[in-house]
Amino acid sequence: MSAVPRRRLTEQEYLAIERGAEAKSEFYNGEMFAMAGASREHNLITGNIARVLGNQLQGGKCEVYSSDMRVKVSPTGLYTYPDVVVVCGRPEFEDEELDTLLNPTLLVEVLSESTQRHDRSLKLLHYRQIPSLREVVLVDQYHRLVEHSRRRRDGNWLLEDFTEMDAAISLKSIKCTLRLTEIYERIEL
Repeated sequence: MSAVPRRRLTEQEYLAIERGAEAKSEFYNGEMFAMAGASREHNLITGNIARVLGNQLQGGKCEVYSSDMRVKVSPTGLYTYPDVVVVCGRPEFEDEELDTLLNPTLLVEVLSESTQRHDRSLKLLHYRQIPSLREVVLVDQYHRLVEHSRRRRDGNWLLEDFTEMDAAISLKSIKCTLRLTEIYERIEL
């Protein structure tokens, strides 16, 4: 007995399915991957970050989106839903639906047990291919750990880890500061 190969979806087929779906799915290389629900801690951390950044960016030229904004990594074809997305300047979208952002400036992922390995490795490699992207923040929801990656002028990425509650992360690309006390507000680690 042999396995029947599955037909790969096109990007247009994925978008048509995704736009009518009740649950979100990521897409890569012709396949859709269902996204699991998030924990209380995951939702609190995501909300904390979106609120803090939104308050600091109020009235400026940057926009903050929560996990419902799909991002396409054009160079690799990955469609994904980061937990928090910031775009500065004019947002560029894949089509007139305005639901797939192409030019994020900063991406935030809150790590879970099921996604942390993928988010720290393959997904991060995809993200680094986005020409407009300047910073990525990975937040551990189980331990006090925030990993901040910033693209340097030479194109290489600099990684800094933050573990102290009084630490402040300088997000230079959007001229904001994110403190661990703000990220982990109401979270018991």
